[in-house]
Amino acid sequence: MTTTTRTSPAELEAALRDVPDPEVPVLTVGDLGILRSVAADEATGRATVTVTPTYSGCPATEAIAAHLTYVARRSGWEVDVVTRLDPPWTTDWMSDAGRERLRRFGIAPPGPAAHRDGRSPVELHLTRRVVACPHCGSHDTEELSRFGSTACKALRRCLACREPFDEFKAI
Repeated sequence: MTTTTRTSPAELEAALRDVPDPEVPVLTVGDLGILRSVAADEATGRATVTVTPTYSGCPATEAIAAHLTYVARRSGWEVDVVTRLDPPWTTDWMSDAGRERLRRFGIAPPGPAAHRDGRSPVELHLTRRVVACPHCGSHDTEELSRFGSTACKALRRCLACREPFDEFKAI
């Protein structure tokens, strides 16, 4: 019989925050800000992990929940992973370290998201988004496609260095 020593609640949370995003593996669920809470009961050895996916139809949601479950069990905890959609995730929850990792990986990090409460109309403005090239830093870039390799990214090209790159969309 194999026994696993249970980690402390703080160690469990740290391990869960380090779970990589399956679509953008340079980011962790902690970087993305999708790990909303970890409630660990040391008396029962059970934890409830609450996650808010980047959007309600995100195909990575099940893979992330499975990886969180694996890490929690490996840490000696029984776990329930709960998905919470309200409030909806925003790129404003992304950490500064995560934004920098995206840039170094060649993906333009998102700008600030439009603040909305989910009940008020969203204002639309006819302005050009300025996105810096993660390769050379130039702001002379253009959008090639609003839809990139994943639903949360757009495809852009730098007009200075001519390199294509993904942009993580501000949501």
